[in-house]
Amino acid sequence: MAIASLSLSWASTTLSQKLSVPGSNEILPRVAAFPGNNSVTCTAEATFVEESNCKRRLLLLGVGALTTSLVPANFLFAEEIPKNYTSFVDFEDGYSYYYPSDWIDFDFRGHDSAFKDRTKQLQNVRVRFIPTEKKDIHELGPMEEAIYFLVKHRYAAPNQMPTIYSMQEKTVEGKNYYTFEYELTSPNYSSVSFATIVIANVRFYTLIVGANERRWRRYRSQLKVVADSFKVLDI
Repeated sequence: MAIASLSLSWASTTLSQKLSVPGSNEILPRVAAFPGNNSVTCTAEATFVEESNCKRRLLLLGVGALTTSLVPANFLFAEEIPKNYTSFVDFEDGYSYYYPSDWIDFDFRGHDSAFKDRTKQLQNVRVRFIPTEKKDIHELGPMEEAIYFLVKHRYAAPNQMPTIYSMQEKTVEGKNYYTFEYELTSPNYSSVSFATIVIANVRFYTLIVGANERRWRRYRSQLKVVADSFKVLDI
């Protein structure tokens, strides 16, 4: 579906506002016009409380203008998107991240958003969040203990052996993040992933980006960009 020009605005506050914005070397004006060869993906979903799986997706091939009520220019265009990456921004659920521009979106059960390589489907990124009464990831305990618990008891299946390679903490705009690299080894298969976790907006957010162990060395740097780009927004 090709749309020559479309002005985007929503009167209802219950609809999700999600954008995929391809990387650009230009700083766009407050009211932005994207070239026809770029695309913006918008998803309208039910609210978090309703936990609805119903999604309506519009692929806009040539967007005329974005209203200032939809896209805060000081956030979306504050820094240049890396070359060959696209920025996914979910204003309704309060998070954003980069993913490789040649990846496509897909439904990953139990996750709010997900993108995968067109040909290597096990190479993907996905984001989910759950309610929490905690205010910060430091409330999970010491970083090493918290990450070990998550990898061993939440990420690994009973027949998988987990190995944690690295851990790091960073603070961005007052929010604390843990990013860690780990491998899950099964009898016939191994995968390696980066995970970034953060607590904000009364939610525990998790981004995981990974690949088959055989491809990890080749694509590790590309996937690290995705893990490091994950940010939460105030909602």
